[in-house]
This record gives sequence, structure tokens and C-alpha cells, in this order.
Amino acid sequence: MDALTATRELDLSTVPLRSVNALLHGRPVDGHPPLGPEESVVLTRPRGAHAVAVGLEEPRQVRVEGHVGYYAAGMNQRADVVIEGNAGVGVAENMMSGSVTVRGNASQSAGATAHGGLLVVEGDAAARCGISMKGVDIVVGGSVGHMSAFMAQAGRLVVRGDAGDALGDSIYEARLYVRGSVASLGADCVAKQMGPAHLEELAGLLKAAGFEDDDPATYTRYGSARSLYHFHTDNAY
Repeated sequence: MDALTATRELDLSTVPLRSVNALLHGRPVDGHPPLGPEESVVLTRPRGAHAVAVGLEEPRQVRVEGHVGYYAAGMNQRADVVIEGNAGVGVAENMMSGSVTVRGNASQSAGATAHGGLLVVEGDAAARCGISMKGVDIVVGGSVGHMSAFMAQAGRLVVRGDAGDALGDSIYEARLYVRGSVASLGADCVAKQMGPAHLEELAGLLKAAGFEDDDPATYTRYGSARSLYHFHTDNAY
């Protein structure tokens, strides 16, 4: 631990993951004093471990030096988690607030069902990025795979690259911004006009994610056509 910066290093090759997560939750573990309220943490040698830094409730800085497996930083509430590598399925799943940054690529279902906070994937995100998102902001530096923002209810998804098939399928009120090409749009998802308020909103999201040099005017906005909101007798059997 560095007393000047109040940072503690935990080596996941020697400290069990269960103990690491307990410490991150403020609980004491044999051989390790509890973390202080302002103490940040560096996790080394994660070696693809699953469920790293999940359910964090304190406003703590956590940096993971390496690749992680499934559901890293899931259910995050107040922490700021940086993953210096790639992330497996469901990174930041069901996040409530705080921030999660993936310096590499993310597997499928990044930010799934997340209610709030900011998820940044600096590389690419695979299929179903932002599936059933409920208020989270997601910014992807590269491209996203098929079925991204499927049933997205609220929040914003920004894609600096391309989007795969069925983008925004069955979308509700989430707003999607894509700079590259879209392979195909899902049911009820359409391109929409980009007004001054949307340009301002997008500029703020790009700045928050560290991509402030992008021109918001080069993006296309997508959202719900709202044709699935109403029952039509022609669709009855």
C-alpha cells in the first residue's frame, strides 16, 4: 500500500477472489485490514477471473491490470472501475451508477440491463451490447455486434464504429448514436433527425468518455418509431 496515494495492491494470483471482493466491500479478511473509505485499489494478475469487483457500493477507484472474465464490475453502484484489458460476457451488467471503463474489447451483453452510470468500451463490443438497458450511458470506441440495444428501454448508446444486424430491435425510449454504418435495423428502430439538443447531448457523452475530438454532426441518431406501442387488429390471429 502506498501511504501517499492511499492505494492498495491486491494480487489475484495469491489473494482469493472471494477475499478480494470482500475487501472491496469494506469487510475485513484474515491477513488484510479493511480498506479505508478513500482508499483506491489496484488488482493485479486477474488472469481472466470471473465476477471481479462486483456490486461495489462505495465511491472507490479500482483498477484491474489485465483481462477479466464474465460479469466484471456487475451491479456497480458508486465505484469507478478501470479494466486495463479485455472483458468477458456481461461487463457492468445491471450497473446502477458509477463508471466502468474497458481499455480493450468487451464480449457480448456489455452493460446488459444497466440502470445508470457510464460504461466505456474503448475497443469493440460484441453482440447484444446494451441489451435491455434501462438508463445507462454506453460509449463504444469501436464497433458493436448484432442485436445491440435489443429492447433498450432508456439511456444512450454511442458507437464510434459500425453496428451489426438488428440494431435497436424492439427499442423503447433509448437513444442510439452511430458514426459508422449499420448492417440492419431491428423491428421498430428508425433513423431520426439530429437536432441541436441531440448534438449537445452527444458531445457531452463523447467528452465524458474521452472522445471529445469527434464531431457529433458525423453521427446518425436512431430510436423508436413507436409503431409497437399500440395494438393493431391486423396483427391479431
